[in-house]
Amino acid sequence: MSTTLCQVMGFLVASLGVVGTIMATAMDTWSTQDLYDNPVTAVFQYQGLWRSCVRQSSGFTECRPYFTILGLPAMFQAVRALMVVGIVLGILGLLVCVFALKCIRIGTVEDSAKANMTLTSGIMFIVAGLCAITGVSVFANMLVTNFWMSTTNMYQGMQNVQNRYTFGSALFVGWVAGGLALVGGIMMCLACRGLIPEESRYKAVSYNASGRNISYRTGPYKGYEPDTKTRKGPGYEEAPRSEDGRRSYPSKYDYV
Repeated sequence: MSTTLCQVMGFLVASLGVVGTIMATAMDTWSTQDLYDNPVTAVFQYQGLWRSCVRQSSGFTECRPYFTILGLPAMFQAVRALMVVGIVLGILGLLVCVFALKCIRIGTVEDSAKANMTLTSGIMFIVAGLCAITGVSVFANMLVTNFWMSTTNMYQGMQNVQNRYTFGSALFVGWVAGGLALVGGIMMCLACRGLIPEESRYKAVSYNASGRNISYRTGPYKGYEPDTKTRKGPGYEEAPRSEDGRRSYPSKYDYV
């Protein structure tokens, strides 16, 4: 029961992580304009992985996608790739995990096969969570670097060089989603151990004789008895017996 509960809980937690990763990737609020020095503004800017948006004070919002790939920074493209890989691995892990659930019987799937599928899905969830956490952390590092560079330029009298951007809500969603996927993958790996059949864990080693099976029978010691039986070969003639049952052997004078 504990194995099934751990497997189902891991599946649910990982599912929330994968859904959160998809939502974080699609959100446009990865970076938002810092309004610390100018709290009242007519234009508010925020950016995502796929487009940048501008919201006016009247409530009108205009978003423009990034029409170029080569013009974007290399780290920005790496963040995109990490999030996409995390989503793909998470979806594949969910598909494998559905068939690996112990509470669901599909055909004649053995417990050993379900254990292997559970372990595979758990590894996929762990890698997906690590990809999401790494991608969000790299983007956050880019924001921190640009923020302090912009702050330095502002103190040097270059206030209108560029706007400062800070963390958006998509970053926190991505961190939480990556953590959930990671925890779900660990729970699936732990549930894999309980699905392995007992007979496959400890396999007994049997030794078989290469020749015929020889059985030894114990009995009382009878002492040494000479073998009086001889094998009959070609040209062998049994000595004739006398009237009292004794055998008569030829003497040396019979050959003269």
